[in-house]
Amino acid sequence: MQSFVVGAGCFWCIDAVYRNIRGVQSNVVGYTGGATDNPDYYSVCSGQTGHVEVDKVTFDETVIPADVMLDIFFTSHDPTSWDRQGADVGSQYRSALFYENEEQKQLFEEAKKRAEQVWERPVVTVIEPLGTFWEAEELHQNFYQKNPYAGYCMAIVNPKVSKVRQQYAEYLL
Repeated sequence: MQSFVVGAGCFWCIDAVYRNIRGVQSNVVGYTGGATDNPDYYSVCSGQTGHVEVDKVTFDETVIPADVMLDIFFTSHDPTSWDRQGADVGSQYRSALFYENEEQKQLFEEAKKRAEQVWERPVVTVIEPLGTFWEAEELHQNFYQKNPYAGYCMAIVNPKVSKVRQQYAEYLL
């Protein structure tokens, strides 16, 4: 098993995307990348903590390769947009990959290079060492499945899930 900690805008979106993928064993949304201990949703959304909304996704590499998991990450959001995804604006929404070791750092750098071949604008995804991962509040865990008809889910999450489903059909549940 391998775990990646990824920030792709609102954590509800990337969590929903990865929950559709075979081989994913767990998803936990949370916060990392900042200096504040025990952050919560409201403090992170203030932009004052330095934290990013992230998903810690654990997967079985014998079912889905690590490079495919990372390509899904780059497909699921706009990695050319600095500190925003659509109407979600702020440093907590930055495109980011947080590595646990040098092997992951290398995987992340290679995935970013692949993404740069796909996107017309420069990819601004940051690659940083993983600090403390703070688990988000329970109401944010698996938010999309619990609230599929919420306006944000219908307008923002659905298109991202659909895009990945179309491009990675062979890896769907």
